[in-house]
Amino acid sequence: MRVSVVQMSPTADKAENIAQARALIAGAVASERPDLVALPEIWTCLGGARETKFAAAEALPEPGDTGGAAYEFLRQMAVSHGIHVHGGSIGELAGGQLFNTSLVFAPSGLELARYRKIHLFDITTPDGTGYRESETYGAGETVVTCDIAGTKVGLTICYDVRFPELFLALRRRHVDLIMLPAAFTLQTGKDHWEVLLRARAIETQTWLAAPACTGPHRGAKGDVRFTYGHSMIVDPWGHVVARASDGLGWATATIDKTQMARVRANMPLLEHRRLA
Repeated sequence: MRVSVVQMSPTADKAENIAQARALIAGAVASERPDLVALPEIWTCLGGARETKFAAAEALPEPGDTGGAAYEFLRQMAVSHGIHVHGGSIGELAGGQLFNTSLVFAPSGLELARYRKIHLFDITTPDGTGYRESETYGAGETVVTCDIAGTKVGLTICYDVRFPELFLALRRRHVDLIMLPAAFTLQTGKDHWEVLLRARAIETQTWLAAPACTGPHRGAKGDVRFTYGHSMIVDPWGHVVARASDGLGWATATIDKTQMARVRANMPLLEHRRLA
């Protein structure tokens, strides 16, 4: 299975972000012929005030119903290009609460999975900038996998990468590929992004695909904040086999399950675990 991770530079303007995603998906499909295309975290509305995030969010439809603009855009991309689409994550409005939610669509337009981000980004970066994702979003509680063209895929989002117990839970569900859409900050990204991705791939002996946001956006108070980018795909041995350049673009790799099986057979980590 060929996977393309798309690197975007979204703002708080949902319509512009959809247009940007449309062009990048079309470019990746024409250039790389992937079976699966994945977008970054919260690409529909990055930055802006709490009210802006709620205004851009969508209530997700029941099966067979029509969804909001981003939901239907993702479904349309799957159908029109004949590919699987991992929608990064968008703001999901449910019961008056907001969730950071991933969606996966089949080429038929069928929704295959929903995953709500479990670990919320409530931290202070080295320069003193505070992030309080829990002030806007609720936390998910469920580990989610789905089948994409015979490949078992585990779903995670951004800050989840710092919690190896989630990745172990996915490994125990026998996933072949873990998706990690992200909007990593520049400060944390330059020091931790690649290290964490490679570590999770090595620990789980699983392919890992991480589409990321890049560049500037405005925070809730109008301050300029930067995301790190460097979207990448990492193999089960921890090698970075594809990486996006600076700016908008994509990176593509072929998921080789034979290599993964060999790595797991030669070093059977799951069977050797004793403490958890």
